[in-house]
Amino acid sequence: MTVSASKTARSEDNQVSREPATYDVAVIGSGPGGYVCAVRAAQLGLKTALVEKETTLGGTCLNVGCIPTKALLHAADLFAELQRAREFGIVVGGEPRIDLTALHSYRTRVVQKNLKGVEFLMRKNKVEVVRGFGKLAGAGKVTVAGGSDGGGESRTLAARHVVVACGSAPRTLPGFEFDGKRVISSDEALTLDKIPEAMVVLGAGAVGVEFASIYARFGSKVTLIELLPHVLPLEDEELSIELEKTFRKQGIKVMTGTRAEKLERGGKSLVVHTRDGEGKEQAIPCDVLLVAVGRGPVSQGVGLEPPGVAVEKGYIKVDELMRTSVAGVYAIGDIVTVPGRAHPQLAHLASHEGILVAEHIAGLNPRPIDYDQVPSATYCSPEVASVGLTEAEARKRGHEVRVGRFPFSANAKSGILLETTGLVKMVGEAKYDQLLGVHIIGPKATELIAECVTALRLEATSEELHRTIHAHPTLSEAVMEAAYGVEGHPIHI
Repeated sequence: MTVSASKTARSEDNQVSREPATYDVAVIGSGPGGYVCAVRAAQLGLKTALVEKETTLGGTCLNVGCIPTKALLHAADLFAELQRAREFGIVVGGEPRIDLTALHSYRTRVVQKNLKGVEFLMRKNKVEVVRGFGKLAGAGKVTVAGGSDGGGESRTLAARHVVVACGSAPRTLPGFEFDGKRVISSDEALTLDKIPEAMVVLGAGAVGVEFASIYARFGSKVTLIELLPHVLPLEDEELSIELEKTFRKQGIKVMTGTRAEKLERGGKSLVVHTRDGEGKEQAIPCDVLLVAVGRGPVSQGVGLEPPGVAVEKGYIKVDELMRTSVAGVYAIGDIVTVPGRAHPQLAHLASHEGILVAEHIAGLNPRPIDYDQVPSATYCSPEVASVGLTEAEARKRGHEVRVGRFPFSANAKSGILLETTGLVKMVGEAKYDQLLGVHIIGPKATELIAECVTALRLEATSEELHRTIHAHPTLSEAVMEAAYGVEGHPIHI
């Protein structure tokens, strides 16, 4: 059955017959894992259906996650730069200010452009979009009910292979439940109609530090609370400590090793009661509390139980090729757990898992993903990015380690940008000089990490990296200098 390129969402609801339709692949969920899987499957000649319960494609990342958040972060970067324009010899009339209406209009335009791009990809690759709530109805069958609540008349799709890509949703804590106005998730943090005078951010993972960075630069008094000893606890500890120092210099109150114990909801204000590791209690008033304590799998109601798909704490168990315990059923992205390995909840990882699944179904014999080579990128100010093993993890795995460091304060391009905070840290293996990990905090870290991901992928040594000529003056020279540092002789410090 073929879908016309001019069909609207309403007509797409009706494009599947009441009788079972047969596909090679049916994907449930159109986030960066699901829609990429569908595109790749269609490219390989597989008849593909993409089931989505929401009115728009793209999932959390495109609608209320990666893309709109990074738009706000870019606006915050620009706002901060305008405030210091005189340092560059540029005089702008009057003090810059935030126009929230215009800001949200910009954010919406960015999202809409990307949404149209995803819709175009579906038409171009002849992926059939099926609107409604999709759930497994046994191996090889997906039922689809109209509407985001799963109500309405059900239809059935028959498919040789089913890919579950339902993603994740914000978690909360008992006593800190969302109300959507004052106690919010990252979804609502994108659309606040005014900048809070005081904001508490509970959780200092990537989401927490990004929104702390946004609203602190927009003028909020921000308090960042983290239960673990450091912010960004999954990053190399040295970078986490550097970010904490920088945040404090920016006026963000950072409270690590601290538990949020109780929330007092008053008439117009909130009070967060905390206790640190030494038992010291504090009461922190705020206008808005952002709860950013992680994301949980959207696996409820997806129909995993009847066919017997193995699940652990709501996450679908998969093997190295993303196969579940039921033949013909795969799962990818935030909803999965890989035995014996940490599975980062990252859009780019979900996309690559989707490609892996499509190619495996098509018989191309793809290689499993090496989770040690998945980059992380956090877009706060300064940016943080990494790939590979931290120094502590490398030592834990028994490697004899050599470490090279190079500060951005000694990099010429950083000096030109007046952004000299941070460093590149490179972890190498001593005997054979193989690169094990690279960790960056500083300007454009999320762009610089790509070179390092390539180096790990190609099993490069630190010598090969520092003998690669880097253009001058560029921020990437800091990567080269850190590679020299692994051998103990960086040039410019």
